[in-house]
This record gives sequence, C-alpha cells and structure tokens, in this order.
Amino acid sequence: MSVTIIGAITEICAQDWNALVDDTNPFVRHEFLVALERHHCVSQRFGWIPQHIILRNEHNRLIGAVPLYLKDNSYGEFVFDWSWADAHHRNGLEYYPKLVAAMPYTPATGPRLLIHPDVPTHQTAAVLINTAIAHAKHLKVSSLHWLFTNENDTAILQTQGLMSRLGCQFHWDNQGYTSFDEFLSTFTAAKRKKIKRERRHVSEAGIRFEILNGHEISDSQWSVYYRYYASTFTKLGGYATLSEGFFRELGQNMADNIVLVMAIHNTKTIAAAFSLRGKNTLYGRHWGCEHEYNSLHFEACYYQGIEYCIKHNLQRFEPGAQGEHKISRGFLPKATYSTHWIANTTFRQVISDFLNHETKKMHAYINDLRRHSPYKTEIC
Repeated sequence: MSVTIIGAITEICAQDWNALVDDTNPFVRHEFLVALERHHCVSQRFGWIPQHIILRNEHNRLIGAVPLYLKDNSYGEFVFDWSWADAHHRNGLEYYPKLVAAMPYTPATGPRLLIHPDVPTHQTAAVLINTAIAHAKHLKVSSLHWLFTNENDTAILQTQGLMSRLGCQFHWDNQGYTSFDEFLSTFTAAKRKKIKRERRHVSEAGIRFEILNGHEISDSQWSVYYRYYASTFTKLGGYATLSEGFFRELGQNMADNIVLVMAIHNTKTIAAAFSLRGKNTLYGRHWGCEHEYNSLHFEACYYQGIEYCIKHNLQRFEPGAQGEHKISRGFLPKATYSTHWIANTTFRQVISDFLNHETKKMHAYINDLRRHSPYKTEIC
C-alpha cells in the first residue's frame, strides 16, 4: 500500500473517490468537496487548507481516504475547543495550527474514514489513522481532531487510542408517519396546540411555499436565496464563507440532493431554507429572510422539512447544530461524537480528565432534555 497527502481533491477522479462512500451522506461526496475547493470556501483565507490522505493498494487502486484540513482557527467546526486553545496559550504553547478531519462548515454526523467496501475495514482504518497522526507529528501541530464521526468510525478511532468527546444535537425520526397531522397526533395536547398556532400564523399571513430540487432552481432564485443566506451572517456579525458559485455548482452536480424551501408572499420570495438530502436523511443547513414574520423560521426550517421527509419516506431530519427550542417541535436530543489526539503529553492528560468529566455531565444533560419531550409516549 502507498499513502500520499494531497492538497486538492481534484487530484482524485470523482468515480474513484465516490467508490469509497455510499449515498447516505452527501457531504463526503467528491462533488461537495470539489465545490468547496473550486470556489475557495476552503483556502488559506478561511484557514481550511486541504491535506487529504489518500491510500492506494499495490495496483494503484484507491482503497481509502480521509478528508483532512490544516486549520489556523476553530471556525466552522461546531465542536468547540476555544478553552483548549486558551489553555495552551496561557501556558506558552501554540494551539494553532491543528489538523481536522471534518466536513467544513457542516455539523452533520458521517464517515471520516472512507474505505472501499472490498478491503478489510479495521486494517485499512488503522493505516489511515496512523498516517494522520504521523502527519500531525511531521507538521508539529498541537492536535488532530475527527469531528462528527459516525458510530463505526468512533469505535475504531477509540481502539486506536484517541480520546472521544460527547456532544448533542436534536433530530427528528420518522415513525412511519403518513401525514403531518398523524405526526402531530403523537404530541401532548398543549404541544400540539402550540405547533398548530405557529403554522396558522404563517398561513394567515398569506405565505405559501415552494420546494425545489437543483434541477428546478432558476438563476434568479439562486440569487435570491444567496442574498438571504448572506444576510443571516451580516445580521449576526459574521461572514458568509460559502459563495453563490458554490451553491450553484451543487445545484448542477448534486441536483437530486438539493432541497430548497422558498417562502413566498404574494409573488415575492421573502425567505429561503437550504437543505441537502441523503438516501435516508434530510440535513437542514442554511436559512435567511427579508423580514421577520411570526413563526416563519419554524415553518420554513422545521415543519416544511418534516412534511418533506414524510412525503419522501426519509427516516431522519437533522436540522443543524444546537437549539433546545427544537425539542418542543419534535426533535429529540441525540448524541454526537468526536475524537481527539493531543500532541503535548501533559495537555493530553488534562484534556482526558476534562472529557471524562464533561461526558458524565453531557449524559445527564441529554437524559434531562428527553424528559421535556412533546410526545405522549416515549420515542427512542
């Protein structure tokens, strides 16, 4: 086997890369990662520098890969390590740069060890993990982080000695519902009444919705959506790192994965919510609006997505990071995972102790949140 580090995913053909992934998670596909690089959404400017690990067999066939980035900040990761960086700094050590195996700007659980189905999983994974650690040592970075790993990758990374960290998101699971009303019938009366009231606020305002895939989105609609997407960051004092060209390229090359909810008042689009879908899951990603309307955010970002999942028989809806307010709307707390390697042995032990303590508190937090479920009976 031979291992290389590449600085652009375009060095690998789409067919070879996508042979390592299935159709459950759109964010690890070649088309998504290429669009990020081609439109400079990952670059020196934003502190996401590609360092992808490529593993080939003796016949030069691609059998494994890791989407890996050299980072000089912690933005766009959604697994917060600001306190770790601060502790390094206060002790005269540099925390940045670091290496991150993640999907940029995307807090969605998925594979990070991309392995061809025809080769031994654990043996190949060990080579990829050891290569990543060796690369971290070669670059003399402070740390290596694998973010939003799925259960299989998390277990493998733990067996290789990496420390695990527990997080929490709020997901909706389809219990075989045939309609939104059937879904809502599983709620307690008070919670059901609240959602009906929120939806009524939107309908009585005269707002209707169009749901489009990439084939159906016009140039003008992309421009409107992007204006609203960028405005969200402006309002929050941030910066829109994803470009309009990036979204348009996804619309061309991942058209069937695009789910764009357009909210229309009279004849004008007033808000838009952007999602990507995999085989079984809808991933809510970005939202923006022209003016604030009562409950419009909940309708465009949550209820329209739930209706879409029911209609298309998707099993899960992951609307993004954080947000305890999602619980009352049917999204229950679910554990998320990351794993970490720390170069400095002293800090490795300190962070290990921190993670042991944090994990206990996170389990208690998740259990407490589940007691606020809106459902009449417990849903696992």
